[in-house]
Amino acid sequence: MKFNVSSSKLFAQLQTVSRVIAGKNALPILDDVLFELAGDQLRMTASDGETTIRTSVEVESVEGCGRVASAAKLLLDTLKEFPEQPLAFTIDENNFAVSMVSQNGTYSFVGVNGEQYPEMPALNGTENQLTMPAKVLQCAIEKTIFCTADDELRPVMNGIFFDITPDKVTLVATDAHRLVRYSNTTVQGAQEANFILPKKPASLLKNVLGKEEGDVQISFGDKNVTFVFGTTTIVCRQIEGRFPNYSAVIPQNNQNIVTVDRQTMLNACKRVAVFANNGTAMLRLALAENSIKISAQDIDFSTSAEETIGCSYEGSPMAIGFKAPFLIDILAAVNSSDVQLKLADPARAGLILPAENEENEDVLMLLMPMLLND
Repeated sequence: MKFNVSSSKLFAQLQTVSRVIAGKNALPILDDVLFELAGDQLRMTASDGETTIRTSVEVESVEGCGRVASAAKLLLDTLKEFPEQPLAFTIDENNFAVSMVSQNGTYSFVGVNGEQYPEMPALNGTENQLTMPAKVLQCAIEKTIFCTADDELRPVMNGIFFDITPDKVTLVATDAHRLVRYSNTTVQGAQEANFILPKKPASLLKNVLGKEEGDVQISFGDKNVTFVFGTTTIVCRQIEGRFPNYSAVIPQNNQNIVTVDRQTMLNACKRVAVFANNGTAMLRLALAENSIKISAQDIDFSTSAEETIGCSYEGSPMAIGFKAPFLIDILAAVNSSDVQLKLADPARAGLILPAENEENEDVLMLLMPMLLND
């Protein structure tokens, strides 16, 4: 079989599907990308056994049809060095030898019979359908994925929980130390349903949805969930199990409220965190009228730092400790210019919210405190 294809278009789509390929695969053929030629479409499929992604690119001067699997890394390393130009491919259907002809050279390599490549998994059980704008889904994943865990004992916390109702869609992630809840009322489900999306396909979606302008069609059954957008389809296995009752852990009466410029606080936390103890990474926040004193120290190395920044504070003077990387991640994930910290006391979870949410959005982040020595 033969076809001609744009080098840049082939490279872009190959980059998209190859993101899913694992460093070590149980099946050697999963190191490859499956190419399927049918009409003027070249379909590419890659998988790690749990997540499968498929996309296509338009081709010209087509002769024949068929399937061949070829090493993804070899193709990517070659294509990334080409300027935009047409490439002519010829695949021998007997031994799956591949010849790629560019403007200045010829490249030859051997593929594998495409019939040996695992089939894309199908949905099992009752299908639920949901449509989300690509930008909304990407934004929701960006705001939640950093709070997912890496916990072998509690795998349900290693992904993003999609809680779908007829009123809104809510995405939740937690690692037991922090939690983020993102809701959007522009997206509604036909009925109440939920699933847990693993971290890897979530990260894949976050990276590939940036250029999409349309909608994402989401279908999920008992085991798998499918995302379809543009020419791309992603199918992954859900995380099985019951997600924690996230509503039960969100405090409702944190009466001490701080409003502060997000970037000012973020930068101060980053500077002071350099001086925190490597083991605890704790930042101490001392709250008083119109000011927050952010401090850290490492007694072992006799280093310390503190900064005082202005704020609006409604409540009693108090001090609370937070783990620096967690607080910095949360502040970095908020989009608004100002953030609110809602606190009860040094031993209870604090809430961090944007001072102003985007239209139809509701974002809430929760962070557990650390025990202060004083």
